[in-house]
This record gives sequence, structure tokens and C-alpha cells, in this order.
Amino acid sequence: MSARSDIATDWAISGPGPVDYADALAVMEERVAAIANGSAPELVWLLEHPPLYTAGTSTRWEDLVDPGRFPVYRTGRGGQLTYHGPGQRVVYTMLDVRRRTGDIRAFVRQLESWAIATIGQFGVRGETRAERVGVWVRRPERGEGVEDKIAAIGIRIRRWISFHGLSLNVSPDLGHFTGIVPCGVRQHGVTSLADLGRGVAMSEVDAALAAVFEQRMGAIRRVAAPVANREAALRVATAHALALPEERRSPEPRLRP
Repeated sequence: MSARSDIATDWAISGPGPVDYADALAVMEERVAAIANGSAPELVWLLEHPPLYTAGTSTRWEDLVDPGRFPVYRTGRGGQLTYHGPGQRVVYTMLDVRRRTGDIRAFVRQLESWAIATIGQFGVRGETRAERVGVWVRRPERGEGVEDKIAAIGIRIRRWISFHGLSLNVSPDLGHFTGIVPCGVRQHGVTSLADLGRGVAMSEVDAALAAVFEQRMGAIRRVAAPVANREAALRVATAHALALPEERRSPEPRLRP
């Protein structure tokens, strides 16, 4: 089974300005259902979010170090706690996994390979680890065995269509990651293209993402960025606002909506 598609994938970029997380979830819910029933093509959606944390299905609440710092959302993707914010390119992949790979693990590896090839265009060597999902960069200048994460992968599958996708750190405020233990990994840190001395614009990263996708996964068709139905977004916000365990609550928790 080929990872490439012979049907062009819709490719949308939102901006300037961040997209509310509940809006993004509402769009994904609607689009994934449409792809599954054959009424819409696949979609890759590039955007940024305002600062927030998301909790995957394997979240450990002790990893939420600063519960009141940013809004926190439950999410149905795999993985643990992740940060999203300005300067990070979030890539939501609404793709037909059964048609492309027929295997979820192979699909995750495909996303990792996509991210590695993308940052490789800027002279950064990314690597994967069997015991850790995502893309990692060795930091020998900081000590033997030191590695930092530059791209996170987290997906959810419904009727063989993927939700969520990957996030690539271009130039985010790395201090924002200190409110959580990112992805539950305590022994390693996070980095970005800017932190590694690659001062590239988001548009350059977007161009690299598109070029690698077309080479490895199929043609794209550029379309307007999707817009969420406000009523649907409010329902999603209510459903995904995080009710923290009592012992993890701050005096004034900042939850969505």
C-alpha cells in the first residue's frame, strides 16, 4: 500500500493571528466526518494557537506543573501534555490512514519522517527514538546524551481518518513549556529552529512542509482556511474544557471556555 495519494489533498494556512483551539477542534470534527462519508477531500491545515496546554489520553496530572498558567484542554489524541502557542507551526492532518498506509504505526512514522525532512532543509538533523514519539535533536554542546524535542506527534483516528497531527517548534517562547512536563519526558528538553540558530520565517517552514509533503505523500491543492461554526465551537469548548483533579487546581484555574 502506497503512502502517496493519487488524489490532491486540500492544503490550508490560517493567519496572521492565532486560531482558537475550540474552533480548530470543531473544524476537525466536521471535516473528519465529511472525509469518512466521502463528501470532502483530505485536508492538511497549518496554523498557530494562542498559548495553551492540551492533555492527551495518557496524561499524568502530576506533569501539569503550573495549572493556572494557560488554558488547558482535554483532547482525544494519544500522548500526554503538550504546549501550543505563537511561533509553533501546528499541522493538523485530516488524512485517510487506511488508504495511505493501512497501519497506524506506519502513519505515525510517516509524520515523523515528514518533520525530519522538513527541518533537514534548514540544516537541522532530526532523529526518532523507539521509546519516544516525536522528532529529537542531539545537543552535544550541552553534554553527552543530551537531546531536545523539536516536533511532537499526536493523532486520533476515527473511521480510519486522522485528527490532530504534528507541531513543529519554529520560534516559540520555550519558557512556556516549563508549565508542564512535555509529553511526560523528564530527562530531555525542548528546542526550536530559532534556539538552534536557524532564524527562518514561518512562511519558509510552510514552503518546506509543502514541498516534502508533495514529494512523499502526494499533490496538494491550496484552499482557503476553514472557519468554525460558532455554535459547534462553543459545544466543543465546553466538552473539552479541563476539569482538573482537586489536588491539581490552582486558586483561580483558567479553563476553557
